[in-house]
Amino acid sequence: MRRLAAALAARQTPDFEAWESLMLQAARQGGAGVLSTLLAHWQQHAPREVVLCPCGQRMRSQGIKAKQLLTTLGQVPLGRALYQCGQCHQTRFPDDERLDVVGTSYSPGVRRLMARAGSQAQFERAAEDLFCYAGLKVEPREVERLAEEVGREVEQWLSAQQAQTLQGAGPPLALAGPLPKLYVSFDGTGVPMRKSELVGRRGKQADGSARTREAKLGCVFTQVGLDKEGRPQRDPDSTTYVGAIESSGLFGWRIYAEARRRGLDQAQEVIALTDGARYNHTIVQTHFPQAVHIVDLFHGHVHLTDLAQILWGQEAKAPKPWRDLLEDGDIERLVHQAGKQLPASGQKKKAMHKQLNYFETNAPQMRYAEFRQRKYFVGSGVVEAGCRTVIGARLKQSGMRWSVRGANAIIALRCCILSGRFEDFWASRTP
Repeated sequence: MRRLAAALAARQTPDFEAWESLMLQAARQGGAGVLSTLLAHWQQHAPREVVLCPCGQRMRSQGIKAKQLLTTLGQVPLGRALYQCGQCHQTRFPDDERLDVVGTSYSPGVRRLMARAGSQAQFERAAEDLFCYAGLKVEPREVERLAEEVGREVEQWLSAQQAQTLQGAGPPLALAGPLPKLYVSFDGTGVPMRKSELVGRRGKQADGSARTREAKLGCVFTQVGLDKEGRPQRDPDSTTYVGAIESSGLFGWRIYAEARRRGLDQAQEVIALTDGARYNHTIVQTHFPQAVHIVDLFHGHVHLTDLAQILWGQEAKAPKPWRDLLEDGDIERLVHQAGKQLPASGQKKKAMHKQLNYFETNAPQMRYAEFRQRKYFVGSGVVEAGCRTVIGARLKQSGMRWSVRGANAIIALRCCILSGRFEDFWASRTP
């Protein structure tokens, strides 16, 4: 090392980055040696207990089986005793169980990094990042397998937490103070799927076929007073997410459990922000009957534009008087004025009836002047951004095609990480 240091120092123009890389490599190699010694010492001195088979019989040692573990410091050899049941012939590696490396050649630290990397970027890019940032050489397919495996573990953990919350047995979330306004918002976005996942499903393609499945995403956040202009402010650190490709019935319980965990029962006011879809009404009526239900103003403008384009072509915009009525929440006058343009018959009449029905159905949830006076948010920007950040940024990139199983694993993993709960999950799985 002294010779190397002298040779490097003799250079008039040092390559500082090369020095850093060299030192980091040496530190990892040295650390891997120390880690190997610690493992050997632990195995030599750890107390040994009788190893029982799941069938109840005592298992017998069959000798030592070696394997290589990839750790955050590099490759480390691990020799562990193999036990087998003489009756049913099942086998166990007790040391693997204690070290949390059953059925894997990756250490817990490496698996954590692979899961997080695979949740954030395409698996090929994730493998490149792992090598760049941590010096770990892993194949993209291994990142994919590991990220989805951990994602399924996350989903199981979240399901258990959900069950505890719904039964009233889960630990309450510590609240820093009173909870004046709790918002619950949810929406859906299409995820590109493999053909095998779309058989028999109707979609929006010209031939009626589907290319996507809807992933439902929900978020819960709190309001922290008003800004200088008197507009409501969201607590930027309060947003948590839940999501999955599943039925609206199952999703309703999922978002309800998250709201309960976040303090639904202690909230002074609960506001549900949705896009006005029929299943969203059902979820609000079933799980949040006490909530003030607001249909997102942006979706109202989208439907108003659709009305104008039915009448006057694809480049048309809604007349300003219509937009003003919508902003004021005077939906009855809006429907009356727009209805005057209703064609006598044909496809346009049918299409306009559909749009007018949207406003008539959602009129009680579109009293925007009243909602603004009560200092509520009237836009679902948080969940819209969540659909882009949680779902779109990872699952809707060019060329991607998912299975429901794989997509749900990554969605669960991303929701857990972006909700700040991943470390709690990881701690819960410590042997």
